[in-house]
Amino acid sequence: MTQSLWQKADSVVDPRIMRFLAGEDVLLDRELLPHDIRASRAHAAGLVAIGILSAEEGVAIARELDLLAADVAAGAFVLDARFEDGHSAIEARLTERLGDTGRRIHTGRSRNDQVLVASRLYLKERLAELKASCLDAARVALRRADAERDLPMPGYTHIQRAVVSSAGLWWAGWAESFADSATIARDALALVDANPLGTAAGYGVNLPLDRDGTTTALGFARLQVNPAAAQLSRGKYEWQALAALAQALGDVRRLAWDLSLFTTSEFGFVALPPQYTTGSSIMPNKRNPDVVELLRASQAVALGAMAELSALLSLPSGYQRDLQFTKGPVVRALRQGLDALALVPALLADLRWNEAAMRAAIEPAMHATDLAVEQAIAGVPFRDAYRAAAEAAKSLGDRTPEASIAARRSPGACADLRLDAIGARIDALA
Repeated sequence: MTQSLWQKADSVVDPRIMRFLAGEDVLLDRELLPHDIRASRAHAAGLVAIGILSAEEGVAIARELDLLAADVAAGAFVLDARFEDGHSAIEARLTERLGDTGRRIHTGRSRNDQVLVASRLYLKERLAELKASCLDAARVALRRADAERDLPMPGYTHIQRAVVSSAGLWWAGWAESFADSATIARDALALVDANPLGTAAGYGVNLPLDRDGTTTALGFARLQVNPAAAQLSRGKYEWQALAALAQALGDVRRLAWDLSLFTTSEFGFVALPPQYTTGSSIMPNKRNPDVVELLRASQAVALGAMAELSALLSLPSGYQRDLQFTKGPVVRALRQGLDALALVPALLADLRWNEAAMRAAIEPAMHATDLAVEQAIAGVPFRDAYRAAAEAAKSLGDRTPEASIAARRSPGACADLRLDAIGARIDALA
């Protein structure tokens, strides 16, 4: 391992303790390193702006950071056990290439604001990806709602057959739900979109750092003004990003539950393309909906990460080393959750309905609610109409699903899906 950034003449370095202190940082920082490099470039430009670095030194540092970023992208430079973390790797590379000029990069900053700014840039990227995946799923659902708006489908409450519904209504429900999750991702991104660079260890520094300049250079919407608040936001912003992820994966979990039920022989409403299923290791006749089942389980990782962060954040103000442990659950949950979400749009586009099975599941009694409402329209008190419809429920076999769908004209219901309104909202979020 290269010499630690904090190491002094009287430091005692025990390899076992160093392994414990470093933890997973080298592996986790592989995700953050490109963002840390980008922030280091902005910091160096800021040091040039206030005269701490010369223009020539700034150019040299920028050049070497660009080369490092290219090497990281190409796999020519990989964080490994030589380094304590990504921060030390950047400084070691600059020192190796530029000598004393490289050693000056850390002037006016701390590893605290380095990890904060790299984390913010990372979270911005991941939340943008989350929002995009939610919108992709919403668009597919909206298209299918339009194409299948009048396809009859049983509506369920308590997993019991309840009323006549339509595939159009089912699809439109997912379109609007995923639009909700895209909105939550957008709002979480707006919170995260703040620049902590220049707050150092939480108390500022005795330099007139160009914090507004680095905010613009890094593409942040605003400055995270107070240094103490920057430290207090560690874990808080990450938790909010995980909450947005968990909301989207909550949609996925409920969607996957529907598909898990609908693909069973007992329902038989949905056929999944072969790539979304696997075979049994012992039963030759089986095709299992494993992709759907793992999608159903994916929210657990995000919820677990949120619980882990909540337990870690029982701390006083200022930086505490406990916060190092926030990286792992955040990176793992976002990686796994976004991988899951990326599969959803194609799954929604590829699934196929068994119309005959859905029609066969619509029983005469499922028209009873329609009859009760019709009698109420005619002036019968609803409770009297309700009881009369209950008695007549099994004798409604002359009614058709198409007539029930056409009569359901409350805004958003089967006959008035308001797909234009949902589509306009999706477009506005893009």
